[in-house]
Amino acid sequence: MNFWDIYWSALVFILGSCLGSFLNVCIYRIPAEKSVVHPPSACPKCGMGIKGYDNIPILSWILLRAKCRGCGVKISARYPFVEALTGVLFLALWLLYGPTWVAACYALSIFGLIFGTFVDIDEMWIPDRVTIGGMIIFPILSFFVPELHGEVTRMGGLIAGLIGGGVGFGSFWLIGVLGKLAFKKDAMGFGDVKLMGGLGALLGWQSVLFILFVSALIGSGVGISLLKSGKKELQSQIPYGPYLAVAAVFWMLGGYRLWEAYLTAMNF
Repeated sequence: MNFWDIYWSALVFILGSCLGSFLNVCIYRIPAEKSVVHPPSACPKCGMGIKGYDNIPILSWILLRAKCRGCGVKISARYPFVEALTGVLFLALWLLYGPTWVAACYALSIFGLIFGTFVDIDEMWIPDRVTIGGMIIFPILSFFVPELHGEVTRMGGLIAGLIGGGVGFGSFWLIGVLGKLAFKKDAMGFGDVKLMGGLGALLGWQSVLFILFVSALIGSGVGISLLKSGKKELQSQIPYGPYLAVAAVFWMLGGYRLWEAYLTAMNF
């Protein structure tokens, strides 16, 4: 890598981590129906406002030794984790796709997926601005960025986005209906169904089976791990949305190549 490669990569990571810092605010305030811009961030215990030099993503948490400067209350490691996660994923997109509209669209979706994932973990529901927002925005982006679906015309991109959204929403809705009939309880939250509608519209109908397979694999792995560790009761407290999000990000970061290789090997 030359100097400019390193420069732009560092800049993308810093941008991602700064957006991750804003995500921390959104994750906490939006479910509580609070403004994300006012009042400014402050310590929840002592009320001391967080100064700019104490609000540098990742670095401030390390320099403050994970404690509030005013009262010394511990600052959760989730804050730098979300910042670093966002920065790393943005950087990965940059390295894979470069300065393209596809990278920008994927970055937007990852921003929403991180937000939705942590809200789902905390509150057991996914905000409509992530799910319904994705179902509305991603077909529109498919029209303006047909490359998302390997299309060359805007109309082709729009059609591919609508088909993907329909397949994602419809297939997961059907899984939910059949699961409820089989197990006499909800097998798939409607938030997950809407989330897949948005992801299908962005990633195409081909991604739906991949996301279903990989998310089920991840969920099974987590379930087995909890069972072996004697924490089986925690399994029901972990929503399915985060597994879908991880699988979708995996697809964006090259998982689609593995899927294509698998289909080729199976002569599909």
